[in-house]
Amino acid sequence: MAVLIWVFPVSVFASSPVKGGQPEREDKVSLELTEEILQSMEVGMAFRDYNGRISSMDFHKTSSYLVTASDDESIRLYDVASATCLKTINSKKYGVDLVSFTSHPTTVIYSSKEWLGWVVSLSLCSRKDCFISGSLDRTVLLWDQRAENGLLRVQGRPAAAYDDQGLVFAIAFGGYIRMFDARKYEKGPFDIFSLGGDMSEANVVKFSNDGRLMLLTTSNGHIHVLDSFRGTLLSTYNVKPVSSNSTLEASFSPEGMFVISGSGDGSVYAWSVRSGKEVASWMSTEAEPPVIKWAPGSLMFVTGSSELSFWIPDLSKLAAYVGRK
Repeated sequence: MAVLIWVFPVSVFASSPVKGGQPEREDKVSLELTEEILQSMEVGMAFRDYNGRISSMDFHKTSSYLVTASDDESIRLYDVASATCLKTINSKKYGVDLVSFTSHPTTVIYSSKEWLGWVVSLSLCSRKDCFISGSLDRTVLLWDQRAENGLLRVQGRPAAAYDDQGLVFAIAFGGYIRMFDARKYEKGPFDIFSLGGDMSEANVVKFSNDGRLMLLTTSNGHIHVLDSFRGTLLSTYNVKPVSSNSTLEASFSPEGMFVISGSGDGSVYAWSVRSGKEVASWMSTEAEPPVIKWAPGSLMFVTGSSELSFWIPDLSKLAAYVGRK
């Protein structure tokens, strides 16, 4: 087993504007996320200076920072509020695949893609400064920010995530999600949730911000939404399957009412958690699923492919705001 995880400081003092990224509108209004708002969303800003596909990205929870990792072996730090790239760091020796903020807005964790035991899942518990990683060698490691402090062996490609409180974590593989108490994980899972017969590879597992819901994506193009307390399967959304070297990503909106996801054909979809129905879709010329994240507490989501795109509401499409200045 060989896993390479780096904790890396990202200095932001020598900042410079990014080339190719300009905001297209500056409207600032107070809106509640609705189906109509979602359907109006379009790319309001894009950064097109990447020399490879974006493989991972993460928003810091309490600042306006966004970090990305890409196949061009770069880690880039953005200030979303000012639409600028603050810093670019290259990891030429080891490469970079997954990236995540720590609790500190100028420090990130990232995984290499050049070693055996390729890390395919990385989740941070910012409240406790610990994180969990899952690898293709069928191991799940629990870390603090200094060293590995726990290991679990599983029977498939794992997807792993902490809840926001850091009290429990989930590991998905083989058609089930296993729930662990973070304080006594050595005793095994305290509950196991079925995915209704979906035995394809787990890609991404996530909790909603309030911890009441969780989602899991699988390689055959399913996005499952479950009650994280009872394990009840609430909805399953279907998109195009992804290839074995791609990851199907999905993300809850900040209040947990909607889910957005990529697709194996590069498209982006949005669903209502309450009704289980598709409420919006955006087609793409890309041939691979995008990385996708909702910005914390914001009416904005971001997609990453060969470029970094910020999606915001188009007020001109909203009947309630047409004609307003």
